[in-house]
Amino acid sequence: MAERRRLDDTFARLRREGGRALIPYFTAGDPSLEVTRLLVEEADARGADVIEVGLPFSDPLADGPTIQRAGARALASGVSLAKLLPVVASLQGQVKAPLVLMTYLNPLYRYGLEAAARDLAKAGFAGLIVPDLPLEESPPVERAARAAGLDLVYIAAPTSGPERLRRIARQSRGFVYLVALTGITGERPELPPDLVALVRDLRAVTTKPIGVGFGISTPAHVAEVVRSADAAIVGSAIVRLVESLAGDPALVRKVGDFIAALKAATRPGSSPASRE
Repeated sequence: MAERRRLDDTFARLRREGGRALIPYFTAGDPSLEVTRLLVEEADARGADVIEVGLPFSDPLADGPTIQRAGARALASGVSLAKLLPVVASLQGQVKAPLVLMTYLNPLYRYGLEAAARDLAKAGFAGLIVPDLPLEESPPVERAARAAGLDLVYIAAPTSGPERLRRIARQSRGFVYLVALTGITGERPELPPDLVALVRDLRAVTTKPIGVGFGISTPAHVAEVVRSADAAIVGSAIVRLVESLAGDPALVRKVGDFIAALKAATRPGSSPASRE
């Protein structure tokens, strides 16, 4: 199988093809690390362009109840960065989509910034997202990530003004993660009405790809998001589906079916009305 793509390669290919990216999120170790490995393989096979893996953490300030529950289950079973790394390493040569780790600062500091970045890259991660990393405090993480060849993806919020958006976009590598709403992750019945304006404001200060996350729950949402953004990031809806299928031998296939439907909504000609 082809070597795993980097983030820049993936978005460049999509731009050439006129496509948009689907980025699904899984909580590592929920319901087990072995199932996480199978889910990542399945997501790749079903068309995911980038795959986000969340490291469970005891104080996930950006995460809503669904991902909090998943993280608590994973922590209770002993999941850690050290245990995740060999699972991800085993996917090299099996998965072509680039993998991005979402983690909070504390696990990186406990592991050691330089060592964490080096071992993440060695395991095959292409990027890193740290939601509680303020721009002003990012240089140590930035240096470690660059030295290891990891793309540090920064998060832009609806409350970020023009100058801060410019700074975030300048620093971010791979893509810029735009939070669609104020608050925590979680499924929402509708996307915020100002989302197009948020994307437009960020697009005005950068040519880098823009991925939109938080609250994107359905194929219809995905189709709406990719009309203005380069990628749709879906987390809680997938994590909730994994939770609801606990013990089902068809869990991986059923999650794969949902991811395939989400990916179909990124393709040209997809419309929100037809993807409910």
